[in-house]
Amino acid sequence: MADFVELWVYLSSTPLFGLTATVVVYALAHALYVRMGQAPWANPVLWSVLVLAAALAATDTAYPVYFSGAQFIHFLLGPAVVALAWPLWQRREVLRQRWGRFVLASLAGGAAAAGSAVTLGLALDLPQEVWLSLAPKSITAPVAMGVADQVGGIPALAAVFAVVTGIVGALSGKYLFDVLGVGRDATGWMARGFALGTAAHGIGAARALQVDADAGAWAALALGLQVVLAALLIPLLLG
Repeated sequence: MADFVELWVYLSSTPLFGLTATVVVYALAHALYVRMGQAPWANPVLWSVLVLAAALAATDTAYPVYFSGAQFIHFLLGPAVVALAWPLWQRREVLRQRWGRFVLASLAGGAAAAGSAVTLGLALDLPQEVWLSLAPKSITAPVAMGVADQVGGIPALAAVFAVVTGIVGALSGKYLFDVLGVGRDATGWMARGFALGTAAHGIGAARALQVDADAGAWAALALGLQVVLAALLIPLLLG
């Protein structure tokens, strides 16, 4: 018994804790997601966040202790985003033909996302550092943190806003597209995917990729365009 307790104390204070907890919880959440027919409300990212947050609070585990292991998964975000270039390469002919439209759509979508966030923050009389943190909410979290830091926001708060935005987009996208009458043919999947990637960054792109390969490819393009354009324009306009 003493050996078991000693082993548990060792494991709970090493990176194995955060890494194992994240992988196990996500695997179970994804299994539920598949069992529920990939229903938007069963999004595995949402349930993984909720379960892990509840577990950390219940066990009084400090976030840095958890992240010491979870950082290994966090590191994989970079290679995962790079891997999204392959579906785009397979659709390079369409990309060459419509690149101008994609850039204009990305500018319009990014302006709507950041502009609505800033307008809402000002309307609610939020502190300046809060609405500055809200401005990059539709960019993937690591870049949103950097942009928020550049314009005088709070990086940690920007990461929270980005994750919440991505989850909301992944949950509500299907229903909004159905209400708006966006179809499910080749053009419709392109519109759905690009819109999800623009508004809900990586989490939206992951959702789009699970539903349709074309939607996932165009969501990846929108995600990349938002990262580049927002990283350049938001600091220029708000810095």
